[in-house]
Amino acid sequence: MADIDIAHLSRLAQLALNEGEQRQVYADLERIIAMVDQMQAIDTDGVLPLAHPLDAEQRLRTDQVTETVDRELYQAGAPVTQDGFYLVPRVVE
Repeated sequence: MADIDIAHLSRLAQLALNEGEQRQVYADLERIIAMVDQMQAIDTDGVLPLAHPLDAEQRLRTDQVTETVDRELYQAGAPVTQDGFYLVPRVVE
């Protein structure tokens, strides 16, 4: 297993870790790397990738309009509108 430079990683992440926290992070990273190594050692030849782990169908609702937009009501408070659009000052020349 590669040596992990916790002080360097904490500087890159802009974390201030005391010695106890550095030891805990080191142990956590060692466990994570060991788990990844163990997973990479598994033979996956002939295993097809999954789009989803559960073999289930999604229940979808019908696409129906349930609300309408009252454009005139919403634009009543706008300073300037024209043809259903909000008019705003140009900010980029």
